[in-house]
Amino acid sequence: MAILTLAERSKLIAPSATLAMGAAAKKLKGQGVAVMDFALGEPDFNTPLNIQEAAIKAMRDGQTHYTPPAGTPELREALADHYTSRGLPTKMAQVIVSNGAKQSIHNALMAVTGPGDEVIIPAPYWVSYADLVRLTGATPVLVDCPESQGFKMTAQQFRNAVTPRSKLLMINSPSNPTGSVYTKAEMEALADAVLETSVGVISDEIYEALTYGDAKSYIFSTLRPGLADRTITISGVSKSYAMTGWRIGWSISPEPVAKFMGDVQSQETSNPCSISQWAALEAINGPQDDIAIMKAAFVQRRAYVLDRIKTLPGVTCVPPDGAFYAYMNVSSHFGRTLGGVLVNDSTSFCMTALEKAHVALVMGSAFGSEGYARMSFATDLDTIGRGFDALEKFLA
Repeated sequence: MAILTLAERSKLIAPSATLAMGAAAKKLKGQGVAVMDFALGEPDFNTPLNIQEAAIKAMRDGQTHYTPPAGTPELREALADHYTSRGLPTKMAQVIVSNGAKQSIHNALMAVTGPGDEVIIPAPYWVSYADLVRLTGATPVLVDCPESQGFKMTAQQFRNAVTPRSKLLMINSPSNPTGSVYTKAEMEALADAVLETSVGVISDEIYEALTYGDAKSYIFSTLRPGLADRTITISGVSKSYAMTGWRIGWSISPEPVAKFMGDVQSQETSNPCSISQWAALEAINGPQDDIAIMKAAFVQRRAYVLDRIKTLPGVTCVPPDGAFYAYMNVSSHFGRTLGGVLVNDSTSFCMTALEKAHVALVMGSAFGSEGYARMSFATDLDTIGRGFDALEKFLA
């Protein structure tokens, strides 16, 4: 009997490490274990009430049918106005609304890369970047950006990575997993280096509303004339508005690219959820008070996390300037026996911490940098405190 076999592309990707760790934590919870889960980048707040009410109204008004594949005109126009007001002149035709920012990135890569192309990715990087590149047939070129330079790519590193096959640079500021935020000068230096080449840019700005202290986020394509013609800007409502499950992201790109991205989406998924789009419209146009409330909580949690990391033996952390992650250097514990298990790398460290201390972290190797463990502090202070108590005992 013939056996159905997988396509060659099945060898190119692995399951998302963050989702895999989240699933492992849920499995333990299902067995009655009290797990302190810091694996997923998901705010613990409920979606603001005005956004919930907008979704309920949309359902009652009959907004439960197909929309245009690229999104409702109302939401696309609102996003065009939003970016225009922030210094990036945008037409509705440049906006494609998708099923989350992850699909927006997939659409962008499908639109402009293919076999033979190279995509430059600073490492550490969000877990899905490299695999999404591979699915298009292109090759991810990972550039190590060490802790000593704040996990950020320099303009010279970009220049050194460029080859005749280079098609795109992917940047993410504020960063997942490190929380690093490029300064304006650093971004401008990268922009100048990009303009010396024919390389385009995907700028993932999903954490743009979450910066701390003097750090600021910037729309990359506004930094220099001509950048908007070669940049695809990615963002969404998941992180800023606590709307992860609503699955609404978007892209802003040159019109020909946007049109093809919309065509790709029309074939792959059709439109994003109609109800979620009306909720997102309220998020963009409605009161922004809840963003400030949530950000104040993240400021408090960040300060607490950084204080507690100081009490962990052999663990250090570059303070995150954005997002809601602490990227902890745990490499001093490699070679030790913890909880009766020999720990040799970030994977064994995180798996042992889950099994023995019941603390769920994500291994640095999943982000392209061995020696680290990512902790999400997008949860309540009580859980964070119990997690650090368990880690202290685990590492003692």
